[in-house]
Amino acid sequence: MATALPTFALKNAVADYGEERVLGPLNLRLAPGEHLALVGKSGAGKSSLLAVMYDHWHAQGAALMPQDLGLVANLSVFHNVYMGRLDRHPWWRNLLTLARPLKGDIAEIDALLTQLGIQEKRWTPCGELSGGQRQRVAAARVLYQQGRILLADEPVSALDGPQAESVIRALLATYSMSVLAMHDLDLALHFCTRVIGIQDGAIAVDAPSRTLTTADLMPLY
Repeated sequence: MATALPTFALKNAVADYGEERVLGPLNLRLAPGEHLALVGKSGAGKSSLLAVMYDHWHAQGAALMPQDLGLVANLSVFHNVYMGRLDRHPWWRNLLTLARPLKGDIAEIDALLTQLGIQEKRWTPCGELSGGQRQRVAAARVLYQQGRILLADEPVSALDGPQAESVIRALLATYSMSVLAMHDLDLALHFCTRVIGIQDGAIAVDAPSRTLTTADLMPLY
């Protein structure tokens, strides 16, 4: 018998900053195969909503690509990507990998780095990379993690057009469900199947992307 897919839904979700309510209450549900774009001006509540989603869904296999990327500056690109699966291995294997990575792990991670165009940076400490390179390392880490749903906060904000599109394609090819907070409305409408517009901590727009234009979303800003 096939294993039932987890349900990704929020009911009366809220987020507070100190004594101030910054999000909600709101309700939403994702359907299997849905790729959802979160749009809205800075401070509207997109990052807060992603944090609430991750808090509710991480036990169901959610993978998070935070806006600050969460990379360890003094570790190599390889080791930062490998961190995507730390919880799948015993401590001794992770310790061994820190000193002497296994050939199989190197080959698998190299394939992802090659796909994202940063394979030559494999052993470079992440603290020495440009902003765009660091963003691609974080993308490689969630590709390597292979969770059930991707939650990403501005995953391509430091990348130009072709690189941004390449990274988004790789992410959506790996994850059959995703929620992407995005500032680029054209990319959001092109790659995502559904758009939620956040305004003042509430859902102001919720519609299939095929029914929207960038002009429809501009009142959010």
